[in-house]
Amino acid sequence: MDFTFNEDQKLIQQTIRDFAETELAKVAEKMDKEDYWPHDLFVQMGELGLLGPTVPEEYGGAGTDYIVQAIILEELAKVSPAFALSIGAHSNLVLDNIRRNANEEQKKKYLPKLCSGEWIGALCLTEPQHGSDALGMETTARREGDHYILNGSKTFITNAPLAQLGIVYAKTRPELGAKGISAFLVELESEGVTRGKPMDKMGMRGSKTGELFFDDVKVPTENLMGVENEGRKIVMSGLSAERATLAAISVGISQRAADIALKYALEREQFGQKIANFQMIQDKLANMYVEAQASRLLVYWALTEIGRDHRANVPAAASIYYAAEKSTKIALDAIQILGGYGYMKEYQVERFARDAKLLEIGAGTSEIRKLIIAKDLIRKGKFEL
Repeated sequence: MDFTFNEDQKLIQQTIRDFAETELAKVAEKMDKEDYWPHDLFVQMGELGLLGPTVPEEYGGAGTDYIVQAIILEELAKVSPAFALSIGAHSNLVLDNIRRNANEEQKKKYLPKLCSGEWIGALCLTEPQHGSDALGMETTARREGDHYILNGSKTFITNAPLAQLGIVYAKTRPELGAKGISAFLVELESEGVTRGKPMDKMGMRGSKTGELFFDDVKVPTENLMGVENEGRKIVMSGLSAERATLAAISVGISQRAADIALKYALEREQFGQKIANFQMIQDKLANMYVEAQASRLLVYWALTEIGRDHRANVPAAASIYYAAEKSTKIALDAIQILGGYGYMKEYQVERFARDAKLLEIGAGTSEIRKLIIAKDLIRKGKFEL
């Protein structure tokens, strides 16, 4: 297996790295302190052609793959995991979803606006009483003539306070349970849609998260995505790519936190020598290297597998489970190496620790990811590596 990036991937990596270090770095702290969303940078991403990496060029995308999508998120996360999260929710959860599941008219109508940065997208799945049990949703849509009437609410939705378009899942046949779910493209400025206040989060600040309420919202029948009552297939088909691409954010956090720790250890002196000479510091640095590198290899391996089989659930679950937990650990170890300075905001590493934790929760918790892996092992009765 060769995970070396090709020349086109390297060019995109350098482009997004330059953008992150020169433009995003200017506002990363403001995003965290003020929960500030840099909309101009979002538009710049569109101008660079990097908001829709997996979307064909004819709709305004880059026409590449999930590897490129992960490269973009990893590089952004080294500067602002929060910005990376909003971009990931937009580009993977929405644009890639539409690319895979929408009809031609829907693609032509919505993808160019989303790829250019004119519109922001949000995936609307989670509900107040249904987190890990997402398919137990209570939002409903009943058909009346040439419209569906949508009622219900969604919560913890990334980009909800900002988005113009939502992919909203609702039950069109509630009596069928998970087999009665449908997916809709809902314009969020429609009458009957209201937004809750942006949520005040521990981390990933600047990436806006909120609630959406639907009160007799009229959704045209042509905005049904896919087949009525088969929305469960759309939900499940996107989870693997979502998990593995978002895991690249954890990889970026690990890289950045480890870099901060190493730089500090090579400069800080105690007891007459650099603290990098102390074996207990070396132990932490060595672990950081192995865990960060293993995370990266797992993520890009998983994305390679998803390129072959879109529902490669176990590689995806394994990649985000490991990468997310290790990014939290690496960030906390970096704080420990910096000591009191690590606890101060000016060294940034405490921000990365707060941001890292979300990836253990969103896109299916660590516990759910381990269940996916364990159930597959039990079903097969053997390890297949």
